[in-house]
Amino acid sequence: MTTTLAGGRAARRQTMRRIRPRRSPAVPLLLAVGAGAVAVLWLWWTSTPSIADTTGKLIAAGRITGLLAGYLMALVVLQMARVPALERRVGSDRVARWHAMSGRYTVTLVVAHVFLIMWGYARQAGRSLGGIVQQTITSVSTLPDMGKAAVGTGMLFVIAFLSVGPVRRRLPYDAWYHVHLLTYAAVFLTFWHQITTGNEFAVEPAAKTFWYGLYGVVTALVLWYRVITPVRLNMRHRMRVEAVVEETPGIVSVLIGGRRLHRMGAEAGQFFRWRFKAPGMRFSSHPYSLSAAPRPDMLRITVKAIGDHTSRLRELRPGTKVWAEGPYGALTAQRRSRGKVLLVAGGVGITPMRALFETLPGAAGDITLLYRANSTQDLALWSELAKIAEERGARLMYAVNSPDGERPDISAESLRRKIPDVDRHDVFMCGPPGFAQSVYDALRDAGVPARRIHHESFEM
Repeated sequence: MTTTLAGGRAARRQTMRRIRPRRSPAVPLLLAVGAGAVAVLWLWWTSTPSIADTTGKLIAAGRITGLLAGYLMALVVLQMARVPALERRVGSDRVARWHAMSGRYTVTLVVAHVFLIMWGYARQAGRSLGGIVQQTITSVSTLPDMGKAAVGTGMLFVIAFLSVGPVRRRLPYDAWYHVHLLTYAAVFLTFWHQITTGNEFAVEPAAKTFWYGLYGVVTALVLWYRVITPVRLNMRHRMRVEAVVEETPGIVSVLIGGRRLHRMGAEAGQFFRWRFKAPGMRFSSHPYSLSAAPRPDMLRITVKAIGDHTSRLRELRPGTKVWAEGPYGALTAQRRSRGKVLLVAGGVGITPMRALFETLPGAAGDITLLYRANSTQDLALWSELAKIAEERGARLMYAVNSPDGERPDISAESLRRKIPDVDRHDVFMCGPPGFAQSVYDALRDAGVPARRIHHESFEM
């Protein structure tokens, strides 16, 4: 059984819009981050006297690594704040990569900070390198706010360990997600010793004001976008499950109703983080893309059962209350820069591609969708895609395994054979990481510039 959910007049208006590409602010943001790091280095340089001995050099090195770690901690939290300018303009997957990279640098700097400054303090107290542990115990027990900093640092190390790829993949998503939220507590606990023991903030009062301002702004953004905004959204729209429909074996669509859903600002290609208030699902929040253009009275997600949470979706009952956060994601029509578009979907990655297939602006022949699945039985939403293709004059292709299990050829040569002008297309892509990488390489070999290949991953 399948369900058709057309976007109606709003979706049809979307297909007639002019192409107005919106540039990503990623480069200006990275430049701003670099400027902040330079300012931190300048603060350290101007407040550090001339150093001649080894002890002084160790302590100075410990201070600069500590300052940079404190600066990056603020950025790590900012990247968790779900700020729309980042989530919808830069892209959730790119922000997640920034967050992971910033986290690794932060932990590395924290390790260097603790080791260098405690070694310097140990030498200052007449101890050898082997006395670092004793010096650390002494500092934690005597210096102000160092006890909190020690607890926060320990939490950061635990979070970093659980975020390592092999460990992360063995953890249930919900467990990892909730442990990851401890980052807020860890940053809060480590903040105070920066102010009370940081030489730079004692020497330069304006630096202390700047540090309070930096962390204050980040805290305000977290409270607004992670707490207040979701509460307002859900109180205003009162979402609930309307129906659950099996599209193909193992894939279900969840229809979600509510009040004035068109005012949520969602676009085709975006996703929400969904929490269903049903037994066993109340404390789980997972990202699922919209699989149809948003309607004033209805949203739809289509999900493949690959874990506990996704498997339970088929058991949802009409009337179940829904809590959502979003919309997030930059895989929207705003990324488009050319008249012709190729959409590439792998497996359940068809969900955002189906919504874009319906709504992307374009005349007959401008839009092509390539859908990769293991078999024709796995082509979810196929009847809807065929209807959209017929109504819009769009091209719909599928690539499935042969009866003997041989995988279809999606190479640069096959792409150029099926779409001779593929290098003059914008490409939107969604699917499993391995599939996405292989298609990306094929597209690049076919002459499609990297700036015109748009894709997002929602693993974070």
